[in-house]
Amino acid sequence: MSKVTRLRHALPLGQDINAAVNALDKAIADAVGAAKTVGLPQGLIVGLLHGHAHAQTHQMVSEFP
Repeated sequence: MSKVTRLRHALPLGQDINAAVNALDKAIADAVGAAKTVGLPQGLIVGLLHGHAHAQTHQMVSEFP
């Protein structure tokens, strides 16, 4: 977990970090919009997002020495 940065300690965030966060947010919003357009059930969309968030959290916690 040594690669995890607590944002409150890194404020103000640099322009590159802000750009990356904005790009990530847009990509997620676009993907959710596309999934809704093709008719994926909302519960499936939420489940997939929750699963990815859980997996990433597990990965970060597991890297802690």
